[in-house]
Amino acid sequence: METRHHEHAEAKWFLSKIQEEFRGGKISVENTYKLLEKFDIPCNFAHVKQIFKENDRQKQGKITIEEFRAIYRSIAHREEIIEIFNTYSENRKILSGNSLTEFLTQEQYELEIDYSASTEIIQKYEPIDEMKNKGQMSFEGFARYMFSPECLLFKEKCKTVYQDMNQPLNDYFISSSHNTYLISDQLVGQSDIWGYVSALVKGCRCLEIDCWDGAENEPVVYHGYTLTSKLLFKTVIQAINKYAFVSSEYPVVLSLENHCSPSQQEVMADILQSTFGDFLLSDMLDEFPDTLPSPEALKFKILVKNKKIGTLQETRERKGTDKQGQVIEYEEDVYDDDNEEPLKEPETRDIFLSRVQQEKERDPSKLTRGALSKRRTRKLKIALALSDLVIYTKAEKFRSLQYSRLHQQFNENNSIGESQARKLSKLKVALNFQTPGLPMDLQNGKFLDNGGSGYLLKPDFLRNTTLSFNPSEAIGDGHPITLTIRLISGIQLPVSLFSSKIDTLVIVEVHGVPNDHTKQQTRVVKNNAFSPRWNETFTFIIQVPELALIRFVVESQGFITGNEFLGQYTVPLLCMNKGYRRVPLFSKAGANLEPSSLFVYVWYIRE
Repeated sequence: METRHHEHAEAKWFLSKIQEEFRGGKISVENTYKLLEKFDIPCNFAHVKQIFKENDRQKQGKITIEEFRAIYRSIAHREEIIEIFNTYSENRKILSGNSLTEFLTQEQYELEIDYSASTEIIQKYEPIDEMKNKGQMSFEGFARYMFSPECLLFKEKCKTVYQDMNQPLNDYFISSSHNTYLISDQLVGQSDIWGYVSALVKGCRCLEIDCWDGAENEPVVYHGYTLTSKLLFKTVIQAINKYAFVSSEYPVVLSLENHCSPSQQEVMADILQSTFGDFLLSDMLDEFPDTLPSPEALKFKILVKNKKIGTLQETRERKGTDKQGQVIEYEEDVYDDDNEEPLKEPETRDIFLSRVQQEKERDPSKLTRGALSKRRTRKLKIALALSDLVIYTKAEKFRSLQYSRLHQQFNENNSIGESQARKLSKLKVALNFQTPGLPMDLQNGKFLDNGGSGYLLKPDFLRNTTLSFNPSEAIGDGHPITLTIRLISGIQLPVSLFSSKIDTLVIVEVHGVPNDHTKQQTRVVKNNAFSPRWNETFTFIIQVPELALIRFVVESQGFITGNEFLGQYTVPLLCMNKGYRRVPLFSKAGANLEPSSLFVYVWYIRE
C-alpha cells in the first residue's frame, strides 16, 4: 500500500511540474531543455539534443508528455545511482532517515553524521513534499543529493584555511605565476591585464612583472619575447590593487623583472606607494627584524621582490627622507648558467628548492666547480627609493647550494631556472613539460588545498632540517597509503560538436615523488559519452601521500589523429573524500565543464 501511495505521490509531483508546458501540445527541444532545468537536473544541451532525437518518434522535432518522461528518466534515473539506492532502500522506493544515515556512515565515511543530519539532507534535497513531510527520501531526492556539491570528490575541510599559518614564509609552498600574461592565452592586446587579474582571482600569490622604460617617463610592462601590447606599469599596479585580496587574504609578492633606468625606477616606487598605500610593506615588522614573518603576520600586505642595497635597519633609518635622484651602482657576478634562457612555461619556470634539500645536498662542491673560474661581472644601477621598498623578498642571484648555505640572509631569495633546478634536484623522473596543460593542471590542483589561499604548509619532512628526505629514494615516513579507485561511470561527458557518439576512456595518474609516479587506464567504451560504464578498479600504493596529486583525464579514442582530450581534474590525494563521489571535469583552459563528471568510489587507508 505504502509503495502504491509513493508511486501516486511521485506521478502527481511530476505532472504538476510539467503540465503547464504541455498545455499547448507537444514541445520542442529548446523547451525540453528549459523544462529539465526546472527539475534542477543539470544537463548538457548537446546530450539533451541527442536523447530528444532518439525519443522523438514522429521525427517532427516535437515530443509528447510520455516522450518527455522517458527523456527525463534517462537523464535523472541513472542505473548506477538506482543500484545504490536499492541497496539501502527497504522497498526499492523509499529511504527512511535511518537508511540514509546507514548509507552515509557505511559508504560515504561520514562518521560525524547522525539522524538529525540525515533529516536535514532530506529537507534540502527531497523535491516531493509528501515524502519530505514524512522525513523520507524518494529516488528523486537521492539522485539530487548524489548530484549535489556535497558528493563531490574534494573534501569540504580543504576548502577552508585549516593549516597553521603562523610559520615563517619559507615553510610554505606559494602559488606563483611567471609570464603571467600566458594565463590569458585566449585574450589579446589590451586584455593582457586580465592575465594578472585572473591569476589573482585563482589564488596566485606571486606575480612576475617585466618592467621597461616607457615614453614620457612612464614605465611599461610587456614581454619582449611575445607579441603582447605594452601596458603602463601604473595600469597593472591599479589592477593588482583591485584584485589582490579577492580570493585570499594572504600576502602577494610582486616579483619585478626590472629593466628600467633609475629615474623610471623612482616613478615605479611612487606608483607602488601611492596605489597600495598601507597595504605596501615598506618597513620590517618590529617582531621580525631578523626572521621571515608568517603569512598570518603579513595578511593583506603587498611585498616587492627586487634587488636591494643595504640593511633593513638602514632602510628604516631613511624612512620619510627625500630619496629623489639617489642612485646606487653595484657590480653583480654573471655566471655561464645565466646565459641559458629558461623554459617559459606558465607556473613552472621557477622551482623553489626547499631549505631541507639544500641542507641535505651531499656534495655541493660539484655544483660550483668551473662556475667560479668563468666569473664575469656587470654593473647595475638601482634607485634608492625602489630599493627601500624591498623588505623580506630581496632578489639574489643563485650561485650554488654551498654558497647559499654559507652566505644567504634570511630575507634573500633566489629564482632558479627550470633546467638548473633539475640538475640540482638530480631528479631522474621529470614531468613531461611538452604536454599542453599538464603543468598548469598540477599547479591548480595542488593549490585547491587550504582554501585556495595560495599558501600550503610544507610537510614536516621538508621543514625539519634534522630529517633526511631525498625525493629520489623517498619512502616518506614509512606509512604509505593504499588507494583504491573504482571508476564506475561517466556522466554527460564533454562531446565534440560533431557527435556525442564517441569512444571514451579514463586515465588515472599519480604525480608526486619519482617512486609514486604511475598511471592506469580503463578500457574504451564505444559510442557513449552520455553514460559510459567502466566499473574498473585501480589500486595504487603511494609512499609519500603528502606530496601526491591524483589526476583524472578523460579522452575519446581516435585512431587517425590520436586520442582527443575531453576533460581533467587534479586533486591532492589527502583532499579526497571517500565513498561514492563525483569528479568534476575541467577543460584544457581551466573552465568547469559541469555537469560533465566521473562517478567513482574511493577508498584509502594509511598503513
